[in-house]
Amino acid sequence: MPPTEEHPVHTAPPPRDDTRTLATVAHTAFFLLLGASLVRFLLRHPGEPRTPWILALSITLALLYVLGPALGAAPTARRLLWLGLVVTTWMVLVVLAPSFAWCAVPLFFTALRTLPPRAAIVLVALLTGFVVIAQLQLAKSFDPNLLLAPPAVAALATAVFVHMERQAQAQRTLIDDLIRTRRELAATERREGTLAERQRLSMEIHDTLAQNLSSQQMLLQAADRTWDTDPATARAHVRTATGIAAHGLAEARRLVHDLAPPELADGAGLAEALRSLDAGPDIEVRFHLEGTPAPLPDRVQSALLRIAQGALANVREHSGARTAALTLSFLGDQVVLDIADDGHGFSEPRTGPGAAGRGHGLPAMRARVRQLGGTLTIESTPGEGTVLSAAIPLEPAP
Repeated sequence: MPPTEEHPVHTAPPPRDDTRTLATVAHTAFFLLLGASLVRFLLRHPGEPRTPWILALSITLALLYVLGPALGAAPTARRLLWLGLVVTTWMVLVVLAPSFAWCAVPLFFTALRTLPPRAAIVLVALLTGFVVIAQLQLAKSFDPNLLLAPPAVAALATAVFVHMERQAQAQRTLIDDLIRTRRELAATERREGTLAERQRLSMEIHDTLAQNLSSQQMLLQAADRTWDTDPATARAHVRTATGIAAHGLAEARRLVHDLAPPELADGAGLAEALRSLDAGPDIEVRFHLEGTPAPLPDRVQSALLRIAQGALANVREHSGARTAALTLSFLGDQVVLDIADDGHGFSEPRTGPGAAGRGHGLPAMRARVRQLGGTLTIESTPGEGTVLSAAIPLEPAP
């Protein structure tokens, strides 16, 4: 659970299955071609002085190629340096043994994945030129296929790869648009729901509490005017105002009850409400109850339930967790709610009342706990998940 809700941490999406399959095929093809070229050279040129160099360069090229996936596909400085070393080693190897030329086909894919389109096409053209020269050296006579086949293969591989990348980019753009639209729609629905609730509350208050208060004011003013001249009528006005005040108090309590979390309605306890919470279809939520349950004030139950809901929302949106655990502990003089997840966590956890995050979720949780005299603690380590703990003191039983 990162410390903010308004600014979630965005991680790069995992590579698609077709991209991983293509990369696996290219890597396998490279090592097969490298091994076949080495065997061909050793069979046709046994005992030559250049054999140790061919063996050393082949092993070096294989080791360099193995390091590639660990550097990622982004065109970083280390990735570019690695690509330069691979291409240079391969070129030296082709100069010494032209049969290694066809190892360039998997290198086409590597160059297209690593470099920008124009630079990749230039490198592919350079590799293709080396392949053509090497094949012409191996041929005993001029063969047009050796001159035309490598460029055709390179052009076809480049066109297919570029087309796949454009389709993938279009798909990523479409997914981003859909996600953005969904978030905007959800925000709009929340705003509309908030406005509708405010309008409903304003009408309820106007039709009940405001009218009652207005009636009480008129009756008390009338009683004040007739208190000396007609005490009996004044007392009647006061009694009527008292009845109206009692009715208004009942209406106020009804409004407060309507604002309480629906999970706690109909006498449902906090444990049952927490047990019914979830964080979405991809996250398993488990609930544990420790200690002997004790009656909790309504405001404590409501605050802990809202904290659990907010924490699970953070887990769902930001943590990348697969499981979350809610633990409600009754410790005699306090009640503690722990929310733990197995997500990616975050560095420099912030605790205490002055460590409000940039979003509204954690500050709201701290405000709820602080109003009840409790404390909110957050512990997190990158890669090891997050634990949020809300402790609220309880008044001793009479």
